[in-house]
Amino acid sequence: MMRTRPLKVALLGCGVVGSEVARIMTTHADDLAARIGAPVELAGVAVRRPSKVRAGIDPALVTTDATALVKRGDIDVVVEVIGGIEPARALITTALEHGASVVSANKALLAQDGAALHAAAEEHGRDLYYEAAVAGAIPLIRPLRESLAGDKVNRVLGIVNGTTNFILDKMDSTGAGYQEALDEATALGYAEADPTADVEGFDAAAKAAILAGIAFHTRVRLDDVHREGMTEVTAADFRSAREMGCTIKLLAICERARDGASVTARVHPAMIPLSHPLASVRGAYNAVFVESEAAGQLMFYGPGAGGAPTASAVLGDLVAVSRNRLNGTTGPGESAYAALPVSPMGDVVTRYHISLDVADKPGVLAQVATVFAEHGVSIDTVRQQGKDGEASLVVVTHRASDASLTGTVEALRKLDTVRGVASIMRVEGE
Repeated sequence: MMRTRPLKVALLGCGVVGSEVARIMTTHADDLAARIGAPVELAGVAVRRPSKVRAGIDPALVTTDATALVKRGDIDVVVEVIGGIEPARALITTALEHGASVVSANKALLAQDGAALHAAAEEHGRDLYYEAAVAGAIPLIRPLRESLAGDKVNRVLGIVNGTTNFILDKMDSTGAGYQEALDEATALGYAEADPTADVEGFDAAAKAAILAGIAFHTRVRLDDVHREGMTEVTAADFRSAREMGCTIKLLAICERARDGASVTARVHPAMIPLSHPLASVRGAYNAVFVESEAAGQLMFYGPGAGGAPTASAVLGDLVAVSRNRLNGTTGPGESAYAALPVSPMGDVVTRYHISLDVADKPGVLAQVATVFAEHGVSIDTVRQQGKDGEASLVVVTHRASDASLTGTVEALRKLDTVRGVASIMRVEGE
């Protein structure tokens, strides 16, 4: 039996994603009602510019007073797609206090204040769902939080930003430089006018914090995530990667230590073998590789951004929390029982690709090898090419700690025979 009284939904934000949410709620109203067990009604839309024409939305529903909307008391679900920290944080908290469950796509807020928002949801007996906050339409948070709840996840490795993947893929496939590839991404609408959040890794770092927290049942905040951008990646780095049978991706990597006593979360460019599934992820697509003890290796792939894909994830959460409202229950909340410490980047162990500009004369290689040995970093391969008194020396190491590698590079810079450290790239996925 379907309940006839509709569940009322307040929409905060009506931009690219919000307008798609409103459109799907209208065009798929009958299907959504059948799946939920009750109709869902758009009861209000909070925006900053009320005069803007919004196709398919009754102007009577539009308001600039978002606080009053979430305080109404008759709202069952609040959908927050405005982004940023404030006023989103205050609005979500107020919505929970006034009896509404919340669906959010706000990765920055969840990475910074997820624990407090979860606590508010638990205190008021309401849901806080946010599938759309990471990897757009790709079902990822719910599989980690529910499908793998009985398993032990050891690693999450992924491409979680479509803009950076498009740029790096273009550099790889065409030989373009970073700026040229960025200009094309901007012209095609993949990059914002100010691409800093994407290319400097802030967007991916927020997603890494969320994924690490869920995967390892530990509170991981944005400040816990080591972050490096990709603006220094060059065409020469891609040539070196190809010589190693690799490509370069900006990766979000969340790992449990081998002894299980701590976790790390990081975002940075890395070389990965062409044989790895993530190497074939092209254009603006996202993919996340999950490694767990029982299930083994899983990969989730699809469009990671855009109005319709993100709205798909929002509507999936809307259906889930609406069902919970009808049944008088709530879904999974925060699981942080493990409370594992988050280790610093210096403890991370991986392989490295280091490119040095050195003097082309006898004894240079021996000096460089000595520095690596003194810092406990074992060399796997060395490649040297000289011309006109200068040489390029490429060293690929065995696995070593990031702290050891940092000490090695600092010592190399002090050698008279080393003109400069051209690039340092981690090698992952092996």
